[in-house]
Amino acid sequence: MAISQKRPRLKPSGSRYIAFRKKKQHELGSRPVLTKIGATKKKTMRKLGGSIKQSLVASDVANVLNPKTKKFAKAKIKTVVESKANKNYIRRNIMVKGSVIDTELGKAKITSRPGQDGVINAVLI
Repeated sequence: MAISQKRPRLKPSGSRYIAFRKKKQHELGSRPVLTKIGATKKKTMRKLGGSIKQSLVASDVANVLNPKTKKFAKAKIKTVVESKANKNYIRRNIMVKGSVIDTELGKAKITSRPGQDGVINAVLI
């Protein structure tokens, strides 16, 4: 069944809305892309209006910002240390915004949305 982003089927009171039409193409959503650690792999999708969106399926490199020197450096990702989104993401090595990763430069917090942006940006802790 298609993932829809239109209003829910039920009202806040619990009664249901009367369906006046079927689902539309522009209301479709998609499954979340759970970015893992591995060789860099991207997925491109055509979005509404013909624009193209890239999502990151897997990556082992992150752009890490050092707040003291204010410079970026590419660092290899070792593992996921902490994730507030879901505790199971830690053992599955899934990276989302807010996750803490262990890199060659040290621990860093992810500031970008890898499944939406197609890149991993992080700040050293």
